[in-house]
Amino acid sequence: MTSKLAEIEQTGAFKRQGNQFTTPFGSGEGELPVEAGRYRILWAPVCPWAHRSVIVRKLLGLENAISVGTADPLRPIIDRVDWAFTLDEENVDPVLGIHYISEVYFNSDPEYTGRPTVPAVVDIASKKVVNNDYHELTYYLETAWKPLHKEGAPDLFPEVLQPEIRELNERIFHGINNGVYKAGFARSQEAYEQAFDGVFQLLDELEVRLAAQRYLFGNQLTDADVRLYVTLARFDIAYNTAFRVNRNRLVEFPNLWGYARDLYQTPGFGDTTDFEAIKKHYHLSITNDPNRTFSKILPKGPDLTGWHTEHGRAQKFEL
Repeated sequence: MTSKLAEIEQTGAFKRQGNQFTTPFGSGEGELPVEAGRYRILWAPVCPWAHRSVIVRKLLGLENAISVGTADPLRPIIDRVDWAFTLDEENVDPVLGIHYISEVYFNSDPEYTGRPTVPAVVDIASKKVVNNDYHELTYYLETAWKPLHKEGAPDLFPEVLQPEIRELNERIFHGINNGVYKAGFARSQEAYEQAFDGVFQLLDELEVRLAAQRYLFGNQLTDADVRLYVTLARFDIAYNTAFRVNRNRLVEFPNLWGYARDLYQTPGFGDTTDFEAIKKHYHLSITNDPNRTFSKILPKGPDLTGWHTEHGRAQKFEL
């Protein structure tokens, strides 16, 4: 299986691998059927792509329809990049009976050569990955899975806003979500600075946007807020230091910081955010250190109590 080094271009820029298992959910021919109890999402709380699927799952009330398996925040020290289920009894996922996530990837494709990534939606009966397309997964949960949403679930992907949400999400992905990784994994000064500038250019733009409205699309919580939140939640505790995106900290953006606290204090966001796991992964794991030379010292900070402080955004933008 490939390592992070395989995703570094000759320019020193980081180019993330694509997703192999992209069959959509739906009722059409060749689509994955929507069926309660059939699938399990494998995730690691440290991963922003996986985190957003778990946030959406909870916001929409899909906990009883789709189960979740949680990987250790620290990468296993083996000869490949992988995720391990060492948090579970006997070090195996209790539903799938696997120790490494790569097992379900190999079940799907014995010749699989990419990194086994989270989130991975696994068909429980066959123990095969059926979808690892984090770009589209939350959209599927918000649309194809709508018949199984809880009563009163928010419409995170309203039809009238779908083109605009997709457009903004694309910008957020390249500029911020993946932008911090392009900075952190860069192997040349030029590639690093280009990514660095892109991250803060878009953060500055969104800081202005959020001065005039509670969420990215007015007073309506949408999929775009979920996607921005997962990076903001990791920014000061990981990316600012470990990935060297250090022009500003999140707490130095008044509107983004208030917005992030607003979301964190919303059920589904903060209660699925594991700061300790995030810090362990980005500072003690081996993902972005192929020579395994980390000092194995866990940073003591930052102070996280601010996440629980009053933000005032609900009152400020009350209809």
